[in-house]
Amino acid sequence: MLSLPSLIDEDIAALDAALGDFVAASSSRLAIFIDGGGFIVTRQGDAGGIDLATLGALAANSFAATQAIAKIIHDHSVTSLYQEGVENSMLILSVGDFGFLAAVFPSQIGVGSVKYYSHDALVRISRQLAAARSRAPANGLDLASINLADTGPLFRRRAT
Repeated sequence: MLSLPSLIDEDIAALDAALGDFVAASSSRLAIFIDGGGFIVTRQGDAGGIDLATLGALAANSFAATQAIAKIIHDHSVTSLYQEGVENSMLILSVGDFGFLAAVFPSQIGVGSVKYYSHDALVRISRQLAAARSRAPANGLDLASINLADTGPLFRRRAT
């Protein structure tokens, strides 16, 4: 099964609401939902000139590398990855087999606070994606085949 179910407008709106609430509660600068292949599905907050396509790809690959290392050392429970910076830090959290929630936040904010506020967002995102998957369990998305110059038609489908 593909990692991301087919999404309609209502799904994107629910994901945006979860990310927006998370940004406000956690004081993060940016929250991004990334599919398992590293493609940005949606985001909330200020990207501030960040190359989101590259960030998404690197975040997903970094998480995959961390999971591979964990398996080598016989630990199969990696759920988050933290990168601490001088000005900004980033927390990447697994959203089950759907993808990742990545949060960029000022380094002065503790990662524990951001992780605490992520719980509600993770639950809301997971529920929405599970609902989307249950609508059409065999119709997943392979984002590697999309037109990167114009992803709008893919994510603006409406319920029939």
